[in-house]
Amino acid sequence: MKRAVIIVAGGRGLRMGGDLPKQFIPMEGKPVLMHTLEAFYRWDASAELILVLPEDHQPYWKMLCQEIGCKAPHRVVNGGATRFHSVRNGLQFLAEEMRDGCGAKKNGTGGDERLLVAVHDGVRPFVTSEVISDCFAEAEVSGVAIPVIPVIDSLRETVEGGSRPVDRSRYVAVQTPQVFDMALLWEAYQQPYTEFFTDDASVVEAMGHTVSTVSGNRENIKITTPLDLLVAEVLITQRK
Repeated sequence: MKRAVIIVAGGRGLRMGGDLPKQFIPMEGKPVLMHTLEAFYRWDASAELILVLPEDHQPYWKMLCQEIGCKAPHRVVNGGATRFHSVRNGLQFLAEEMRDGCGAKKNGTGGDERLLVAVHDGVRPFVTSEVISDCFAEAEVSGVAIPVIPVIDSLRETVEGGSRPVDRSRYVAVQTPQVFDMALLWEAYQQPYTEFFTDDASVVEAMGHTVSTVSGNRENIKITTPLDLLVAEVLITQRK
C-alpha cells in the first residue's frame, strides 16, 4: 500500500494583517510551511509529498528552499481558486501519475496497488507522527479518517432574538490530516463545488459515505492569526 500527502497552502495571510502569506512567516529560521512538510517527512520519509501552492507564490517558495534548505523532498502543484479546487488539482496530479505508471482505469486512479492519501493544511506544523499514523491506520480499514479534539469552551447556538446553550459533549473540533482511500476521494472530488464543502470530509460525506474519527493532538493548531503565531513560537521552543 502506498501513502501520499497533499499539503494545501493557498492562504493569502489576510488575517495576519500583513503582505506575507501566513505559510511563509518564519519560525525558528524556517517558514511555517517548511516545518509542516518536515513533520510528515519525519513521520515517513517514503511517503510522497505534494505541495499545492498558488502559482504566483512558487518562485518565492523556490527561493526559500534554495536559501534555507528544505529537508523534505516534495513536488509542487498549482493551487486553484478555492481550497476545494486546490485539493482537486493535487488529486489530479496523483491520478495522472498513477495512470502514467500503471495504465489507465475508469476510476481515474490507475494501477492495482491501493493508495491512501492525506490532505493537510500547510499552516498546521505541529501535528504529531502518532496522529498521522492513527489516521492512516483507520483509513486503511474504513476508507476515511479525520482527527478531532474535544470542545473545551461552552457553546451557544444563536437563535432569533438571542441564543441558547448546547451540549458541548456532542461536538468536536476537526483537524487535519484527513486521510482517505484515493479512489473514494477522487470520486468525491468529481462533484460540483458548493459552499457547504468546508473540508475534505464534507466532500466525501456528500456522497453518503460515513466518516470515522481518531483522537487529534491539541497542539495541532492552524496558524491564521497573530495570536496563533505567538502560541506557535512557544510550541516550537518547547519542542526544541
